[in-house]
Amino acid sequence: MTARDTRERHRAATPLELFFDLCFVVAVAQIAGELHTYLGEGRSVTAVTSFLTVFFAIWWAWIGFTWFSSAYDPDDVPFRLVTLVIVTGALVLAAGVRQAFEEHDFALVVLGYTVMRLAMISLWVRAARSGAAERRTGYRFAGGLAVVQALWCAWLLLPVPAQRLAFAPLALLDLAVPVLAERASQTSWHPRHIAERYGLFTMIVLGESVMAATSAVRRAVDADYAGDDLYLLAGGGLLTVFAMWWVYFAAPAGEFLAATRRGFRWGYGHYLIFGAAAAVGAGLALNVDALTDEAALSAPAAAASVTVPVAVYLVTVWVLHVRPQHRAGWGRYPLPAGAALVLAATGTPQPVPVTGVVLAGLVTLQVIGRHRTGGDRTAGGTAVPEAAD
Repeated sequence: MTARDTRERHRAATPLELFFDLCFVVAVAQIAGELHTYLGEGRSVTAVTSFLTVFFAIWWAWIGFTWFSSAYDPDDVPFRLVTLVIVTGALVLAAGVRQAFEEHDFALVVLGYTVMRLAMISLWVRAARSGAAERRTGYRFAGGLAVVQALWCAWLLLPVPAQRLAFAPLALLDLAVPVLAERASQTSWHPRHIAERYGLFTMIVLGESVMAATSAVRRAVDADYAGDDLYLLAGGGLLTVFAMWWVYFAAPAGEFLAATRRGFRWGYGHYLIFGAAAAVGAGLALNVDALTDEAALSAPAAAASVTVPVAVYLVTVWVLHVRPQHRAGWGRYPLPAGAALVLAATGTPQPVPVTGVVLAGLVTLQVIGRHRTGGDRTAGGTAVPEAAD
């Protein structure tokens, strides 16, 4: 195993990485499906807390492998086999999602997480022993992951109230492992490859949202429900997801990461982007259920299941992609303003179509901004990356 060249040209996602992403989205779909079910039953607190908890496990496991494979990817038989073990762990985790939501039983979730982490520990040990990673860095990663995973296993033994209190500190400790490990030396991750991997996963999760909403509309049609309100909802949902895709890819994240190397903040912040994108699909399906009287929740609650994650998505994209690039002129303002308008749409009679119209307006402003700057790929003003660390 050797370190990849950070200046390697045309570094692209491999077929193994694409397969890895698709398998992980199976777990994301399971989590989003349970969020939809529990919100529809009016159990909002359980729905949101369980969603955030289980989603953290699948997101963080995806993060760990993605950054490792960007820096060290020999694509040999041992690496492929370990990758498939990680995928197996993700599927075990997915199998435990319903138990986590229904009974607050995280045994299968932690088991799947443990399988994934043991596989990652083996990769870091291999990287350290082969000299691909600086030895202290590799062993710090391996040791840190082992210690935190042991704590997660011990977490299972706590009573439910104590588990809830201990989750956030343990999650923060998990997030601290890469920060502490890379104090010895930074791993050789590839900026444009990382940007592509995150972009691909964002697209796949948005696609899962489209599928969830489409399935809900199909169920309504199969039940002989048809009307202008259903068509407005379906059209507004599609417009929303299409615009979310457009907004994300309006800024060239690879160029920004190459200029700044500020990967931790950017990478960690995608917890909100991925989570919000998954939640939008559940929210759209929930609004269809509310329309057909299959969901036990109020109209404002159904509306908020779409408008809140969309607003979180817009603000996070603004914080990670737009604001750090020092856009000149009006280009720095549309996304936070759009998020405020989307939240205001919660109280309207047609919140999903209004949300779609607001996001379509944001896309229009981005296209106009790109045209005014002579076709610059970063819409809405001149982008000036921050100075490198």
